[in-house]
Amino acid sequence: MLEVHRTHRAKILNLSQVEDSLDRHGWAASKLWNVANYHSRNVWEETGEIPDHSDLKTELKTHTKYKGLHSQSSQRVLEELAEAFNSWYGSDDRRANPPGYRKNNYYDSEGRRVHEEHPRSTVTWKQNGIRHDTKNNRVRLSKGANHKEDPKAWEYILVEYETRPGVEVKNLQQVRAVYDNAKGRWELHLVCKDEIETPTAPGTETAGIDLGICNFAAVAYSTEEADLYPGNRLKQDGYYFPKEIAKCDDSGGERATRLHHTWSERRTHFFHSLATNIVERCVEKEVGRINVGELAGVREDEPGDSKNWGRHGNLDLHGWAFDRFTKILTYKAKVKGIDVVAVSERDTSKTCCVCGTEDDSQRVERGLYVCEECDSAFNADVNGAENIRLDTNKESNSESAPGLGGDRSTGWLAQPAVYLYDLSSGFQPQEQVVECKP
Repeated sequence: MLEVHRTHRAKILNLSQVEDSLDRHGWAASKLWNVANYHSRNVWEETGEIPDHSDLKTELKTHTKYKGLHSQSSQRVLEELAEAFNSWYGSDDRRANPPGYRKNNYYDSEGRRVHEEHPRSTVTWKQNGIRHDTKNNRVRLSKGANHKEDPKAWEYILVEYETRPGVEVKNLQQVRAVYDNAKGRWELHLVCKDEIETPTAPGTETAGIDLGICNFAAVAYSTEEADLYPGNRLKQDGYYFPKEIAKCDDSGGERATRLHHTWSERRTHFFHSLATNIVERCVEKEVGRINVGELAGVREDEPGDSKNWGRHGNLDLHGWAFDRFTKILTYKAKVKGIDVVAVSERDTSKTCCVCGTEDDSQRVERGLYVCEECDSAFNADVNGAENIRLDTNKESNSESAPGLGGDRSTGWLAQPAVYLYDLSSGFQPQEQVVECKP
């Protein structure tokens, strides 16, 4: 059996009865975020280091704001803040700011701050804070100690929900209360664990994926075919949203929060659409294994030495969410019986996949690879993807491995199929192109 996790969105039927409690917990999550943010900034100023989530949990577990939520819910807030600080710390974008405080400030006609209001942050309940009534579509969510009449009492928010027709909510693992600013109401995101029969692999072929900047993904198949997935839309969002967020007076205000949310949703949709398209293509090609280039350490030449890719290159590079995409791809592939394996990317971009010649100068420009040894010219990203695909053949001395001979066609390396992203329809095929230039 194979375990998979699915998230179902649900409407809250008794919103008028639970809205006030959800508001209080959403505000409590914002307050805890702000306390942890303040602590993290102080540690950064004093030591030059950002505390990780385990440090935050140890430091703040006795703080009164920590008790505004169930303990596991408070832990999730601190984990999210640590993730946000790590993302900011690893960025070379000068426009980037550390995670902001979650509050809206209000001023009078003379510019004096009258009061502040905490926004409704997402609250996550894990299994210890959940009791699920499957017969009546109700879920009991544990209150934070600060919101109970007796801190040790078992008090909860009883939420009645409704999902779309045909959805059965069982094996509930996690509940997220999310405030929809556009609709002005709370909704639930229910994360469930399902068990399905372990699927049979579509075949025994291997595909290789090279992740990059110009083309977010290049895929090579053993059928001597290749696909390119440009990351233009992802890059456009990476330029647009930080600029708009920087214009906001309050980095933790309502508009900035809404922009962050929209940006995250668009990025997530891109990754899911890309992974779905690649898996569908792999099923068509009878692929049973996908080799993905291991990008660990891609930001460094040598340990401690950061690569310099230029101002825009660094912005693109540090905006890469390759780990997140690989996790999504792995999950979707597993459901189809396909294994995803991380392999080393070392030298794959400068090695000819046809004859095996290794030369830094052969990648003459961003989208073109020219091998003087075998007189071949083809798309550089596809060359990298093919080398990654052939990784499993190196030890077995297969005839298809680079540099080991074999009558191999090279036309497909120069003319991959291109799939362009559309927000409404996902990835759609385009006319074949010879190469991709920045």
